[in-house]
Amino acid sequence: MKLPRRNFLHLAAGAAALPALSRIAGAGSSYPTRPVHIVVGFPPGQAADISARLLGQWLSERLGQSFIIDNRPGAASTIATEQVVHAPPDGYTLLYIVASNYINATLKANLPYNFIRDIEPVASITRSPLVAEVNPSVPVNNIPELIAYAKAHPSKLNMASGGIGNSTHLAGELFKMMTGIDMFHVPYRGSAPALTDLVSGQVQVMFDLMASSIGYIKAGQLRALAVTTAKRSEALPELPTVGDFVPGYEASTVGGIGAPKGTPTEIVAKLSKEINAILADASLRSRYAALGSVPHPTSPTEFGKLIAAETEKWAKVIAFAGIKPE
Repeated sequence: MKLPRRNFLHLAAGAAALPALSRIAGAGSSYPTRPVHIVVGFPPGQAADISARLLGQWLSERLGQSFIIDNRPGAASTIATEQVVHAPPDGYTLLYIVASNYINATLKANLPYNFIRDIEPVASITRSPLVAEVNPSVPVNNIPELIAYAKAHPSKLNMASGGIGNSTHLAGELFKMMTGIDMFHVPYRGSAPALTDLVSGQVQVMFDLMASSIGYIKAGQLRALAVTTAKRSEALPELPTVGDFVPGYEASTVGGIGAPKGTPTEIVAKLSKEINAILADASLRSRYAALGSVPHPTSPTEFGKLIAAETEKWAKVIAFAGIKPE
């Protein structure tokens, strides 16, 4: 039987599409078949790098392929993010998402990508608190006393941060916005030099990542006043939250995994499922807890909503404080 030309062309097109559809449908079941790269926008040894390496080690063991950490530091993760945005959407190049990604979406007007549009959320990994802390020479022992002291001594307190527009800066600006106090911002190139000056008394206040500050706090070189998350931290359980005294205050850094937009749904789902299973393991949870982080499993959809909410939240702080990029 001879088919009409139109019917023949339809059947031929459908037949040609079957191998492609089969490859897409099978992508999740066979993935990964070769090493996977997790691109991190910070140098080795920093919190994002350590967290990514912990996750990569466990993913390698579960999925039978190497998960290689690819450090691409610079421009607050912009370089790393651009690399992943332009990578093939096949699941073999992933991004370690950090708070800078949410902040940069507003702070930097000329980014070479649109983070929410161009990155596929896979799963969040951890939520990490910052610590409101002071040099011991500052005569305050808690958040209400800090607010009262700042109001009684306008602009006398210097507030250090690890750089303009990063999480340590914006956590402090959010505090200033919600309490109406004034502290003079002193940005540094990273938390390490900021902490050096905080310990020496050159600056008086900082909202720093717990992982960076906990050693100084336990050694008595810094006085911790509160953690910035909604709940207390297991690492410093005696500390109250800032929100206990400033209702509605919450600041934290949420790390996670993203992929280039267009990555097959099956691969995204498989990675998310594996990451969430890993985060349920007690031994890994204790490793993250030692860094001051709390595992924060989510689905891709939930992580996407979290990214949108964090981006909107920090956009308001940036606008209120009039923050401009360096």
